[in-house]
Amino acid sequence: MRELNDNVNHHPSHSEDDILELIHTIMHQYRSQQYQVLRDGQYDITHMEKKVLSFFERYPASTQSDLARHSGRDKAQLARLIKGLRDMGLLTSVADENDRRNVKLTLTAHGQAVLSALHQQGKKLTTKALHGLTGEEQSQLMALLTRVHNNLDA
Repeated sequence: MRELNDNVNHHPSHSEDDILELIHTIMHQYRSQQYQVLRDGQYDITHMEKKVLSFFERYPASTQSDLARHSGRDKAQLARLIKGLRDMGLLTSVADENDRRNVKLTLTAHGQAVLSALHQQGKKLTTKALHGLTGEEQSQLMALLTRVHNNLDA
């Protein structure tokens, strides 16, 4: 990481690889610092586990099949993630009244608390990351990153 910072700070022209590597490094720093709060506490949550919890926060009483359709992820991988989250007491399940084969999943109070801690930490990290950038600079950064994102989508 130090080497990347030295390259960014000392070379007047940067390669395209340097730009994308810096974006990757920033996201790694962000996620590492965000999840450190949970690793220091009772839960060691991964990025994918957070995404699963967030899905069931937005769509309570959804099924594993709903999550698979929404995420495009492998059903076996999702089954393992859901089992782990249930074992940690973050998700609870209830059989569907109309079709007992379907299981509806909902966040527990602990699951909601974990997501709340992640949201709070995310806000703190955003403030830290954008410290010293004016509103105009933030808008420019957003516009440039949006263009990069759209280029990759094209």
